Amino acid sequence: MIYDVRTYTCRPGTIKKHLALYEEFGRDVQFKHLGDPLAYLITETGMLNSYIHIWVYDSVEDRAAKRKRMQEDPAWTKFLKVSSDAAYLVSQENRLMTSVSFAEAKR
Repeated sequence: MIYDVRTYTCRPGTIKKHLALYEEFGRDVQFKHLGDPLAYLITETGMLNSYIHIWVYDSVEDRAAKRKRMQEDPAWTKFLKVSSDAAYLVSQENRLMTSVSFAEAKR
C-alpha cells in the first residue's frame, strides 16, 4: 500500500474559510474518486494554520489512475478555481510513504 500524506498551509486566519470552501465544493468529488481518507487532521500545535490528509492507494499506479479521473471531473476543476480565487493556501507538501515491515499501517 501507498500512503499519500498531504500537508497544506493556509494564510493566518483563513484555514476555517478554506476548509469551508473544500467542504462545499471539493469534499464530495474528492471522496467520490479517492474514497475516504485514512485521516483528515488540523494542526493544534507546531506549524499552525495547516492541515494534513492521508489517502491510501493499492499502488502508485492506482493513485495515478484515481487522481487522473478526479482531475478530469468538472466538479473538481470548479473547486480548484474557487480555491485558487480565494487564495487562502500558501504551501503544499506531498509525500508518498509506505509502512515499515514491523508496524504495518492500517487502512
